Amino acid sequence: MATIRLGFGRLNFYLLKRRSFLLLKLIAVVFAVLLFCEFLIYYLVIFQCNWPKVKTSAYDSEQETHETVLKAMFLADTHLLGEVRGHWLDKLRREWQMERAFQTALWLLQPEVVFILGDIFDEGKWSSSQAWADDVVRFQKMFRHPPHVQLKVVAGNHDIGFHYQMDTYRIKRFEKVFNPERLFSWKGINFVMVNSVALEGDGCNICSEAEAELMEISHKLNCSREVNGLIPDQKQRSSHCENRQLQLASAPVLLQHFPLYRRSDANCSGEDAAPPEERSIPFKERYDVLSQEASQKLLWWLQPRLVLSGHTHSACEVLHGAGIPELSVPSFSWRNRNNPSFIMGSMTPTKYALAKCYLPHEDTVLITYCGAAGFLVVIMLVDLGLLASPFLLGCKLLRKFKTV
Repeated sequence: MATIRLGFGRLNFYLLKRRSFLLLKLIAVVFAVLLFCEFLIYYLVIFQCNWPKVKTSAYDSEQETHETVLKAMFLADTHLLGEVRGHWLDKLRREWQMERAFQTALWLLQPEVVFILGDIFDEGKWSSSQAWADDVVRFQKMFRHPPHVQLKVVAGNHDIGFHYQMDTYRIKRFEKVFNPERLFSWKGINFVMVNSVALEGDGCNICSEAEAELMEISHKLNCSREVNGLIPDQKQRSSHCENRQLQLASAPVLLQHFPLYRRSDANCSGEDAAPPEERSIPFKERYDVLSQEASQKLLWWLQPRLVLSGHTHSACEVLHGAGIPELSVPSFSWRNRNNPSFIMGSMTPTKYALAKCYLPHEDTVLITYCGAAGFLVVIMLVDLGLLASPFLLGCKLLRKFKTV
């Protein structure tokens, strides 16, 4: 009798030990997959991105080049979900993805300034004061940055509403959180940040104020060109430039949410361009893109050397006027595309170089999770004896093959 009890005791101990070992294996696999999909994958993917090199003159020394190059990141359309349309699981998944991508990019790439080209929030155009405050707190947590990195934001239609929704209250609420400056200069490079939602051209108070601000910036830039002799046949300084604070005479980089006018994305290409079936759909002025009139005004007033915009959630590169390039920056969120990305810019007062940095694809993460789930099921079935061990099955097939 004692022998039987001892035998049962040993069997129970063996089963307990076996189940504990199985549990440890399952926990180890789950932990490894979570660590890879939620942390390591961002480092592995973004580590492959490198700052583009600016082509400098042969007589420029490496030290001078290093001192004058500004490293700038450009991203767009984060669309932080609000309390109305945002499911908690959708919020958790998408916002964790953007937070990890942004924090990893800051740590690996060390940018000096980050520009977000509008539609920071998804429901800013109708959110209540409390909902707005909650969204702002979440944004500040996700896109936290060290003091030496500057974060600049332009307004999008989801932040303050389209023209018919936009009002002074929403604009002031947005500008209270994000610096309302329109002209930002650093290391001799001028950035003009436009509230493109206000460029409706119908003479409304907000639109008139926005145009007046841009006219003032245009005068500043033109006066700087005059003083530095960059405007031909200008022998003396104009009277309107006498008492004006001058900017550096660098052609500006124009940053806005709405793209400049183009008929469609038909000429856009690349893996992060709009789907082929959508590229030929005509754009609606003042809704998908700026009007032709507003686009011509911006190009004429500011004479930018480069334009960066968002809104379409897809990449596109077009040329305007006398060859001024515009890049539409894709969405930064998995909610809007499977392969989000951002632009890396190395800039000097006269030159620039751009490169694209892709984030992990959402389907890669989902496939990894599905594969891990299948692997866990196989481990459990083998341990329960419901499925032959792949190793033992391989040995049996090998013996059978040798026998034959």
